[in-house]
Amino acid sequence: MKIKIICTLGPSSYKKDVLDQFKKQGVDIFRINLSHTPKNQILKKINFLKKNNIKNICIDTEGAQIRTTKVKKLLLLKKNKLIKIFINNKISDNKKINLYPPFDLMSVKLNSKINFGFDSLVLKIKKKNIKKKYLLAKVIESGYLDSNKGVHFNQNINLPPVTHKDRFAINLAISNGIKIFAISFVNKSQDLDLVKKIISNNKSFIISKIETRSALIDLNNIINKSDALLIDRGDLSRYVPIEEIPWAQDKIVKIAKKKEIPVYVATNLLESMIKNNQPTRAESHDIFSTLKQGVNGLVLAAETAIGINPVNCVNFLKRSISVFRKFKTLNYISEIY
Repeated sequence: MKIKIICTLGPSSYKKDVLDQFKKQGVDIFRINLSHTPKNQILKKINFLKKNNIKNICIDTEGAQIRTTKVKKLLLLKKNKLIKIFINNKISDNKKINLYPPFDLMSVKLNSKINFGFDSLVLKIKKKNIKKKYLLAKVIESGYLDSNKGVHFNQNINLPPVTHKDRFAINLAISNGIKIFAISFVNKSQDLDLVKKIISNNKSFIISKIETRSALIDLNNIINKSDALLIDRGDLSRYVPIEEIPWAQDKIVKIAKKKEIPVYVATNLLESMIKNNQPTRAESHDIFSTLKQGVNGLVLAAETAIGINPVNCVNFLKRSISVFRKFKTLNYISEIY
């Protein structure tokens, strides 16, 4: 079975010459990440890809994820600073942080912690203002506040499995013949029932993204309603300690293989190549070990969306897959040399 290469598109890869190289290299799926695609740009991106004869387009939803609104510039929030948290679409600044999509902000418990992105910014809830509907929080770990960053509470927050933007994009995609959908933050199998009602197309290929502890708990039922799984190790590390991520990945792959469902792996495969032309030895080893587990595909995210050389990243993945296949045909690694 072919090991698929899935590339996330962004400023570095929405270019005709890059897409042409991706096609020559045999990229299997071209991923539009709705979390980083404004609503008014979705159709424009789809049309651009179709104009360049890109067929296997995947719409990756925002899903049940809370995010920050736009900030005018990167903001450093220092320890002990007090800041207000609201639910709206207004610009965030160093006095107030605005979050979306809407949820019951007052359900957040006092003294609970909130992590912003992956830059170590952590806030602790000190007070609730029920009348004005905001939380007063204190910075307990300094870090940067940026636009459109994932926000993680250390408690369960009730969110719908798809956003209004997701619904809009899915309907737009269907009308343009797109059949591949990656559903972000699937927490339980029932989330997929709603997704299937929206898609309402038996020919669609649904990839459930495993990135929460809840998804691990209901994994078997999620698999039964999915065409493939995608392990997002980044967001999953907000719910599972980083040192346990290799175990979680191994567990998911083993269960998926038993049920004969494809599984893809994303996050940090070639992180260093966002800014450099060569990967680290640890990244090379991670790719080999992931392939050895029996995964069916590898996902490049920021590497091909904003990296300095997205084509070089694909080339390295192809070489890594080639070496792995060569190794599989030999009894001992020493025979390679």
